[in-house]
Amino acid sequence: MVGRAWCALVAVSVLLVVPAVLPPEALGGTVGPVPTATARPAAAPMAASAPVRVRSAAIGLDSAMIPLGLDPAGALEVPPDGDATGWYTGGPAPGELGPAVLAAHVDWDHRLGPFAHLRALAPGDLVEVDRADGSRATFEVQAVRRYAKDRFPTDVVYGDLPRAGLRLVTCGGAFDRGARSYDDNVVAFAALVDT
Repeated sequence: MVGRAWCALVAVSVLLVVPAVLPPEALGGTVGPVPTATARPAAAPMAASAPVRVRSAAIGLDSAMIPLGLDPAGALEVPPDGDATGWYTGGPAPGELGPAVLAAHVDWDHRLGPFAHLRALAPGDLVEVDRADGSRATFEVQAVRRYAKDRFPTDVVYGDLPRAGLRLVTCGGAFDRGARSYDDNVVAFAALVDT
């Protein structure tokens, strides 16, 4: 799983984002633990069901969902445009036990994408995922971190969890015009608190 997750991360790193303003210590070589506590009580994991929409009032996020698999080279497919958020189908569905991973562009063709304001999420903010079975999984943000792409904590983002978690991933930091990519990744970590 870690090998596939690393390939998936490489593809996610090409997503565009407006520069993030997060503490520089997030770029250090040592990755600190992600907080596990939430202000609200944790909820029990849900049965698997594909996500259909993701919302967060805190950042004006309201996006349709599309499935993302792996391309022929083993890298995560990226959303084909800036209209939808992708869910990595090789991992858990949002609400299911483990870390569900969502990826989206923050800008596309000179307009903002679904994760344009991801870096502005704060601990305690809520992210809601509507699911195909009619249920809704509500997650509480625990932390938002920025990591240099060459120090991305794959195990922390994609590794096993004893609860239902959500990871929202995009790019951040300075834009490298030569590489046509941003230097860092922004990751929001969240835990399931309501079903």
